[in-house]
Amino acid sequence: MSVAQARRSAVGAQTDWAGYGAFAGASLIWGSTFLVITLSNEVVAPLWGVTLRLAIAAVALGAIAMLTRARFPRGAALRDVVAYGVLQFGFNLAFLYWGEQTVPSGITAVVFATAPLQTALYSRILGVEAIDRVKLLAAIVAVAGVAIIFAGQLNVGVPPVGLTAVFLASTSAAIAVVLLHRAGPQSAWAINAIGAPIGAAMCLVASLLLGERWTFPASLDQWWPILYLAILGSLGAYVLFTWLVGHWSATTASFVGVIVPVIALILGAAFREERPPVISFAGAA
Repeated sequence: MSVAQARRSAVGAQTDWAGYGAFAGASLIWGSTFLVITLSNEVVAPLWGVTLRLAIAAVALGAIAMLTRARFPRGAALRDVVAYGVLQFGFNLAFLYWGEQTVPSGITAVVFATAPLQTALYSRILGVEAIDRVKLLAAIVAVAGVAIIFAGQLNVGVPPVGLTAVFLASTSAAIAVVLLHRAGPQSAWAINAIGAPIGAAMCLVASLLLGERWTFPASLDQWWPILYLAILGSLGAYVLFTWLVGHWSATTASFVGVIVPVIALILGAAFREERPPVISFAGAA
């Protein structure tokens, strides 16, 4: 029996309002961050932008973890949390920011809608959760959907390398969630206080290797996307989601990814005049 199953058995039929609240909060915040990442990329180089975001978040998360006397994981749990940090904050955000240079924010969010189904598949591969025939079929359908999205974007000139980067980001995030769930319930502040500096260091090295210019925003108008992502994204959505993964199954928690594209597509159309081709919506369905 998984941690989440044991928890559900203990609470019986009691409604998990805290879980639904965390799910809704993470969905709403992440629905906006895909658009804000595009705005951040217009101010500073993508990998350097991630580094600034995570550096700010790391300081704040570390301070909150100390003030709240958060208990840090040890042993096998610590190894899984560190791996989560590498995949979620290092690879996921690096691929995501880099890919969003050429891929519209709404379509990026649509690709991330496959994360729940990828999570179900990787949960089975890593022996964390069982997968039935319905979940396996869903994973196959997800791959087909991504292929359709790719085809639609290629027809309007979106570079395949950008789409590939976004898909690798969603895959990294899915595996990260499985490893975090395997670690069991941990302090959400401690988890993110460990992951944010790991991601910042990885993205800084990647930025150096790519030869990016390390410039700082010149005004508050330029700083706000980075601060928004650091505060609402890293201190808000990620903290809510990591708490949720410790209380729900990895696959169920990852269905945040299904809600996010609806919000992201609306915001992308409203503020960036993004118009994804109809076939991309078919792939999302």
